[in-house]
Amino acid sequence: VSGHETGNADDVGSLSGTVAGDLFVFGDIRDVVREGKHLIMGEDTDRLVLGLATAGLAVTAATYVTVGGAAPVRAGLTLVKDARKVGRLGEGLTEWAGRSARDVVDAPMLEEAVASSTATSPGQTVSAIRAAFNAEKAGALVRMAKDVGRISEKAGARGALDTLKIAEGPEDVARAARLAEKSGGKTRALIKLLGRGALLLTTGAFDLLLWVFGALFTLFSLLV
Repeated sequence: VSGHETGNADDVGSLSGTVAGDLFVFGDIRDVVREGKHLIMGEDTDRLVLGLATAGLAVTAATYVTVGGAAPVRAGLTLVKDARKVGRLGEGLTEWAGRSARDVVDAPMLEEAVASSTATSPGQTVSAIRAAFNAEKAGALVRMAKDVGRISEKAGARGALDTLKIAEGPEDVARAARLAEKSGGKTRALIKLLGRGALLLTTGAFDLLLWVFGALFTLFSLLV
């Protein structure tokens, strides 16, 4: 079953499905309606997934308006949401993102939108859900998602997921984005080797480590 159908991603193939599904709003609608119904019924609700999906619907509209300009944010929101679903979101980042996501949703408006949602009028449903999105409260969450999208562009989806697993807050994600800008495809190996320490290196120490890492990689390639 693809990530597009289930909304869950446990590998890169299904991850591409969830990104595609969210880009065309199906995935976010599914997640908002599912978690929104839990909220209405007083059941356990994953407010982080709910907030990320609601923000995703608003950002998707911006993605189309700017012809892809918001695409890194869109991809980042999906990656964070999927990392949450499969247990690959670090404890510190989960706590921070959960607080941030809670503020971006107007719960009464969302409950009304979900209660009146129908499969025959998806456009009306999306508009109602977007109305429950509080853009003024979403700045920090969107910035973090944009950094995750930048990591994915430079280091791949696995590199982004590895970062989300070790990051303790948005500052760590921003550091990882800068790391990915410099080291590209080597980012994941550096994180595997040093863990969160890779995100805390000073510029000089990082440049030295990157040089040593590159030299060792070259030597290994020659020996092979």
